[in-house]
Amino acid sequence: MMQRTDTTETTEAAGVPVATADERVAATEEQRAEGFDLPDAPGPEDTPPGVEPLAPAEVIRLPARHNATLTRVLAAVNADADLHAIWRCQNVTAVDRLGMSDHGPVHMQIVANLALRLLRLLTGKGVEPSIVRDHGLGRDDAEVVVTLAALLHDSGMSIHRDDHERMSLFVALPKLQELLAPAYPDPAARRVLVSETLHAIITHRSGGRPLTLEAGVVRLADALDMSQGRARIAFTAGHVNIHSVSAAAIEKVTIGPGEEKPVCVDIRMSNAAGIFQIDELLGDKLKGSGLEPYVEVTAGVSGETDRRLFETLKFD
Repeated sequence: MMQRTDTTETTEAAGVPVATADERVAATEEQRAEGFDLPDAPGPEDTPPGVEPLAPAEVIRLPARHNATLTRVLAAVNADADLHAIWRCQNVTAVDRLGMSDHGPVHMQIVANLALRLLRLLTGKGVEPSIVRDHGLGRDDAEVVVTLAALLHDSGMSIHRDDHERMSLFVALPKLQELLAPAYPDPAARRVLVSETLHAIITHRSGGRPLTLEAGVVRLADALDMSQGRARIAFTAGHVNIHSVSAAAIEKVTIGPGEEKPVCVDIRMSNAAGIFQIDELLGDKLKGSGLEPYVEVTAGVSGETDRRLFETLKFD
């Protein structure tokens, strides 16, 4: 069901287009349409004097209005020029140099919103976050952990794709300390947030072993960013294989309450080829995430007939 780049084949790097600002904004608006309580993007009047306003596609918008701590952290995120530069470097590595799918602010925005949606559905059904159980902190703090882990999980891509999860740890560490300091003046509490966030970052990889609910949420949220726009770069670049064809078949991913479990992930496909994404890639991320008891997955092909994704499939 998903365009997970850990297993996605790369295309020729030359000439591969980066996801456009319009595509990124459209992705955010699609999330709003699905019920994400997203605030409007800040305008020029919200930008501090002497700071260049962010492009609409680079503004991170999350439904944080009922969590004062997360709202404060999010303000720090959108004011941090260095963090946005890290995201742009990630995308240069992924898209320009390796011909992979988007790993910039659009991916960060989508994954962070998905992570918050998943966590709130789980806690709404009484599932206790690990930071509450193990450290005596609150649900609001768990939301800060999944948000920052989602926003920084690929920061190591700013250096290299290889082993980027480990590299993300030392890129993210100083950034976390900066972003958390205003909202968490107590060093002990801040250290817990840093440790829990770094745990969620390192365990989002394939074969990672999440030990917290928050880490499992981030791992699954990353996997769920796989509909249309996430697959479009690789497919339109002309690299036709099972990864690109199955990814291009995913039309829509909806997350809501489940009938038998707290969370239902529903995947709509334009072509049955999308089954590969669901079975091989999403399944790999869900298995071992710790969320198996809480998440059900449904899927179906939209319309009465499959949409043709290519004219001829040639073999060498």
